[in-house]
Amino acid sequence: MTTATRPAPRKVSRPRADALRNRERIVTAAQQMFVEHGPDVPLDEIARRAGVGNATLYRNFPDRDALVREVVCSVMDRTAEAAERALAETGDAFTALEHFVHTAADERISALCPMVSGTFDQHHPDLEASRERVESLVEEVMGRAVTAGQLRPDVGAFDLLVAVAQLSRPPAGTDCLRGDRFVHRHLQIFLDGLRAPARSALPGSAVTVEELRQSCPTA
Repeated sequence: MTTATRPAPRKVSRPRADALRNRERIVTAAQQMFVEHGPDVPLDEIARRAGVGNATLYRNFPDRDALVREVVCSVMDRTAEAAERALAETGDAFTALEHFVHTAADERISALCPMVSGTFDQHHPDLEASRERVESLVEEVMGRAVTAGQLRPDVGAFDLLVAVAQLSRPPAGTDCLRGDRFVHRHLQIFLDGLRAPARSALPGSAVTVEELRQSCPTA
């Protein structure tokens, strides 16, 4: 009786540190330029902002959709990390929610919707995984504040995310960076309106996942 030969362990090649840094620089530059100039900014301009050559950009991201997807996922992942930090806070549950909201706004999630082109794969596994992680964590952050009696219970996670996206959008006719000075002020006004007990009944119903995805394909 012969013993089956086990296959040799597969060697996994790991990116060099400088290659990882280049990729991170490209994603950071792309996010900045998408926010400043919109999703159609030339890729060579992104490479120039990142301090890399065009060949390096295309080696990491073969087309615009791949780069857009990476930017969207990175923003959602950092938003999820902000929610995890809020959950790790042991103090006031509503204060933790406030910290999350202001951090999420700094990620400029309002820029995600227009970044999606008609050919963008909205159901790519990486995008789905990042989206589901954000959804679950935001619901947990809000649920803790509701349980503490500090957050009105008729507000859903997507009500919160839509409001953050809208309030972090620069006012029409203003430079997007100069408009930043309004963002956190207006977000705090909004957050104060979420405190329990509610002073009025909200019209309509909480935003659902399906409704949000129809209005913003990355949601």
